Amino acid sequence: MHFDVIVIGAGAAGMMCAAQAGGRGRRVLLIDHVEKIGERIRISGGGRCNFTNRNVSAENFLSQNPHFCHSALARYSPHDFISLVERYGIPYQQREHGQLFCDNSAHDIIAMLKTECDKGGVQWMFPCSVQSIEHIASHGSLRFAVTTSNGTFRCQSLVIASGGLAVPKLGATSFGYQIAEQFGLRVVPPKPALVPLALAPETLAVLKSLSGIAFDAVTHCDSAQFRENVLITHRGLSGPAILQISSYWQMQHYHKISNGKKPSVAIDLLPDTNAAAWLENHRSSKTLLPNLLSEFLPRRFAHEWCALQNAEKPLNEISRRDLDAIAHALKAWVLMPSGTLGYAKAEVTLGGVDTHQLSSKTMEVKATPGLYFIGEVVDVTGWLGGYNFQWAWSSGWAAGQFT
Repeated sequence: MHFDVIVIGAGAAGMMCAAQAGGRGRRVLLIDHVEKIGERIRISGGGRCNFTNRNVSAENFLSQNPHFCHSALARYSPHDFISLVERYGIPYQQREHGQLFCDNSAHDIIAMLKTECDKGGVQWMFPCSVQSIEHIASHGSLRFAVTTSNGTFRCQSLVIASGGLAVPKLGATSFGYQIAEQFGLRVVPPKPALVPLALAPETLAVLKSLSGIAFDAVTHCDSAQFRENVLITHRGLSGPAILQISSYWQMQHYHKISNGKKPSVAIDLLPDTNAAAWLENHRSSKTLLPNLLSEFLPRRFAHEWCALQNAEKPLNEISRRDLDAIAHALKAWVLMPSGTLGYAKAEVTLGGVDTHQLSSKTMEVKATPGLYFIGEVVDVTGWLGGYNFQWAWSSGWAAGQFT
């Protein structure tokens, strides 16, 4: 009933941490409340697990403490995880933007992590719900008592790897934030991230008939920008460029909403074109603007977008002032999303345990020796494309060296 380390959460970060601690000879118990572990891994990347990215740096992550993730990422890099994957003979491929996927199935990554845990003698306990955690600092070398549906267990080091709130159908809960607050830690308010954006009813009324149409564009929010596909849905906007920028749009809530400013997203619909010069070249054309725009954009979208701009005339009938406004809108179509589609559609959670309270080297709570937080429960959120898995591997590895 006594362990050196108890890890709560058998996801990517939890399994990595447990395997590392077990490999150091520590007696480890890994607990999870779900019946099937690694489900977030299983469904990722369309079932092929985008397990890391070759181009990882601290700049690919959002946090209230932006430099925090640098240490762990530097000490356990994508190269280190790729080496582990290659040792297991798992075939993989590189796609655009440095993303790495399994050739066969995400099950290869889950099986690899399970084997690493088993090699370290990790004891598994799932499904098993945690009912309470007690700090017993005066009980010899044992610091924590974890009461579960399978009994009470004591440990020297306790690692919270319970994840965030994204994909609740797979068992996501607020457990990690509750434990953080129990120990007096600040939690940056969680929000859905890498998530589709909902549009205001007046905009949606025009665009929802275009559901399924996608186009290449650049999304902007503050200083961030991403060029990939934008997808129109029956509820708003999705696609990689929107998922990426959604995290930055959510960050605006922290910094601007309190000042009465509504967060916005701008979309460059003609990323390779000088819109003003292009319009000037067609200044005398009798062709309807939406028909001309169909050279760059899906025809139906071009027509509906022009309807939104009240710009369905032939170009030679549009005034200079209106033409300048259209050129500006084509390069920066400003939208005020009404919200997101929530945690059910989110890839990850933005926010979490405030990292100012953690050691960037070990993930240990500075004020509570032996208590660690890793993975998505922490206020470190990566871009789309394997970055969040790399944070799980890196933060789990870092804690596993010291628990």
